[in-house]
Amino acid sequence: MTRRAGRSRKRVADELTYRLYAGAWGLVRRLPEPVAYRLFDLVADVMWRRRGRSVRRLEANLRRARPDATDPELRELTRAGLRTYLHYWCDAFRLPDWDRDRVVGSVRVEGEHHLRADVGAGSRGVVAALMHMGNWDHAGAWATLTGAPVVTVAERLRPERLYERFLAYREGLGMEILPLTGGEGDLLDRLSRRLREGRLVPLLADRDLRASGIEVVLLGEATRMPPGPAMLALRTGAALLPVSIWHEDVGARRRTRSGLVIRFHDEIVPPVTGRTREKVTTMTQQVADVFGDAIRAHPQDWHMLQPLWLADLPARAEGPPRATRTP
Repeated sequence: MTRRAGRSRKRVADELTYRLYAGAWGLVRRLPEPVAYRLFDLVADVMWRRRGRSVRRLEANLRRARPDATDPELRELTRAGLRTYLHYWCDAFRLPDWDRDRVVGSVRVEGEHHLRADVGAGSRGVVAALMHMGNWDHAGAWATLTGAPVVTVAERLRPERLYERFLAYREGLGMEILPLTGGEGDLLDRLSRRLREGRLVPLLADRDLRASGIEVVLLGEATRMPPGPAMLALRTGAALLPVSIWHEDVGARRRTRSGLVIRFHDEIVPPVTGRTREKVTTMTQQVADVFGDAIRAHPQDWHMLQPLWLADLPARAEGPPRATRTP
């Protein structure tokens, strides 16, 4: 009886979650644009004032990027971070209604030659290592519309209907989405085939979801990052490009006019010698170094609302805390 009641509560919670997302999706697309973005700013400010767990976590994470900031300065940075995070969600709800000119025309790109050199038929493909930074859906739509077809991976969400809706949303933007779990065949094999076809494969790389990643130093402290981007690049010969994404003000007061900047950083070149694990570790640390510089430069666009560093995770039994490295 208890187990049945638990399943029933789970179904009710899943249905409520889906209805909330679906309702917001429909409402935000119908609102006048300035009203929609102003509404999301207000929601961000309410979250900031309440200072719940996720807001406190964002503030603690941003402290690593701005260790010399005063408490009031850090609070204002957190507020700006929440606003850009909610801006991402407003974009997500409205992006399917944007035409090609808006998707492409609102993007400025730095280091685009790194991307174009290795995508397209007959090319080796590109593994783009992303952070929870900026709007990667907008960036993916831009890439697909400008001749760099995107294939990426999505974590399954609960409820399944919500996952399917986000899947349809991203496929509607022109991207091919492979499920992280429960898909057909080996995920690494499928991604490898797409890279050999010259595709762009963006993968989130600043947080280890499986607790089995590569230990690196990010912003001076130990954390883990997933080995997948480096492993794929080694396996296929594809270029491994760290990517940072942020918003910039283009001169208007309305948030609807903020532009997106996508920066393709220099390729992470595999070491010539060493075992595969050693090469992956070296490459992943180099990605972490690029990420750290990008977060310091644009901390308000880094949307990390979960524990990230080993010091913030539950203590493990296998040894003492790791040493940190000065940035």
